[in-house]
Amino acid sequence: MTTAPNNTAGPTTRTPGAAPEEASRAFCERITREQARNFYYGMRLLSEPRRGRMYALYAYMRALDDIVDDPGRSAPAKHELLDRWREATHAPHTAPEPAQIWPAFRDMALACRVPTYLFDDAIEGQRQDIAHQPPHSFEQVREYCYRVAGTVGVACLYIWGFSGGETTQRLAVERGIAFQLTNILRDICEDSRQGRLYLALDDLHAAGVSPATFLSITGAPGARIAPTPALTGLLADYAARARARFQSSAALEERVDPAGRPALVAMTEIYSGLLARIEADPARVLRERVSLSLMRKLRIGWRAVRAG
Repeated sequence: MTTAPNNTAGPTTRTPGAAPEEASRAFCERITREQARNFYYGMRLLSEPRRGRMYALYAYMRALDDIVDDPGRSAPAKHELLDRWREATHAPHTAPEPAQIWPAFRDMALACRVPTYLFDDAIEGQRQDIAHQPPHSFEQVREYCYRVAGTVGVACLYIWGFSGGETTQRLAVERGIAFQLTNILRDICEDSRQGRLYLALDDLHAAGVSPATFLSITGAPGARIAPTPALTGLLADYAARARARFQSSAALEERVDPAGRPALVAMTEIYSGLLARIEADPARVLRERVSLSLMRKLRIGWRAVRAG
């Protein structure tokens, strides 16, 4: 397969001033190892420098999440800090906390030539969660999923290397949306406890469930909403929408450079496996957080290496 010019992550040039980058890469790896859960298993399958650059991408995105989720920071302060992050993304001389992320992030973004609009869009997705408003339509759900996950999918392409230009990037957006829809289903109760609802209000009303009732029951510790046929059908419908996006983006793997492909294969199999469990029993997400065992993730990783 021919990798598109300028999209392959090449080796980093070492300079006498590279020590901050080494410390930054170690910091990003630690954050990823401790927080990434499912994604970490895919990243570990990459060789350097792609692996370290994936850690930098994850640490950057994770820090954005932490800004928004910090209960000790006011909404205006969160917006101000996101503004500073956007400035730092475009201007290397600024460095908001955690400062340890930035040397590795800048190496990743510059060496791989990741378009900055992806980070701008991701930041806008985080702003939506500061003063969270439930989406009215599924198109709004899709737009949110693009901002917080589709952007990451495209950024990964620039780290892994890819062919096919904009067509491949659209496939990566669809794969990222499939991941995020799976997350939305898996995390329904956890999000409700934070007052966040990511199912479209139009779809809830069609299922005969008021948003207030849904949030009050799913968000209460130990309480679970009754899985009425209409609600179960709604959850199944969202699972079907996620599955359709896995299927419509099936050509993505063959367009990714073989050196980066194992990470994509592993991440996809893990999320597809989570979705399969939800598809088998959609109401299960109202009872527990669906997950895969460590052994199954390791088996997925082994198969992904062979698929590279």
